[in-house]
Amino acid sequence: MAKKHFPESELIINGDGSCFHLHLKPEFLADRVVLVGDPARVNTVAAHFDSIEHEVSSREFHTITGMYKGKRITCQSHGIGCDNIDIVVNELDTLANIDYNTREEKPEHRTLTMVRIGTCGGLQPFTPTGSFIASVKSIGFDGLLNFYAGRNEVCDLKMEEAFKKHMDWNPIKGAPYVAVADRELIDRIAADDMVKGYTVACGGFYGPQGRQLRAAVGDPDQNKKIEAFEYEGMKICNFEMESSALAGLAALLGHHAMTCCMVIANRFTKKMNTDYKSSIDTIIQKVLDRI
Repeated sequence: MAKKHFPESELIINGDGSCFHLHLKPEFLADRVVLVGDPARVNTVAAHFDSIEHEVSSREFHTITGMYKGKRITCQSHGIGCDNIDIVVNELDTLANIDYNTREEKPEHRTLTMVRIGTCGGLQPFTPTGSFIASVKSIGFDGLLNFYAGRNEVCDLKMEEAFKKHMDWNPIKGAPYVAVADRELIDRIAADDMVKGYTVACGGFYGPQGRQLRAAVGDPDQNKKIEAFEYEGMKICNFEMESSALAGLAALLGHHAMTCCMVIANRFTKKMNTDYKSSIDTIIQKVLDRI
């Protein structure tokens, strides 16, 4: 069988041999990848490294690869939103599984382990500010995974239908999907000191999360319905904006991935911690030790 060849318009390689957006070269990608939204947070993570091998920045994509307690780790920022996750996960996969010299898929699949450390809004009384949540399944409001073949094979279709029925879902919003995080990775990273639950990954920070400023939302009761939803004994614990695309794309491409977040706002109690940057180092340390 002829090997698949990836043309220049599909696999865009920069003149220095790096991938288009991340500007990262294949040799500088570790098997373990810590993902963060804020480019500045890459430095916070890398401050724990014993040594730094490589650093590169392009737009919102900041990368540092180094060693931590004998483990080679890449910390990669992705910016905000599932659209950015589409760029980052696909480009990391090309670095791992496509030969940049021949533009052909490598004969042996290389599996990446990706853990996203983020911030989120808690939706339950048992997820106050400062608590850590591991996203077992993520309900994507963004629609990204719906553009990929095989999405049904990596999603929980029964939960999708139960959620749409519970929400009396308006199809004008597009079809939500339920992406499933890697089970072994969830158990290892979350251990016994993170809340395990469902997450809604929103396509925006304001209206999609039920925030009303000058523009009114289409469904004023959306958040109450989300908070009340329960499936197989588990509730939706938080809002964030990337976990569904990460879990879904990773599964499609044969990688292990999950998201864990620190709650910086609780939408149920209306509490907010704007000084969260001083305390997020705790969850960073947990992930580095467990990845």
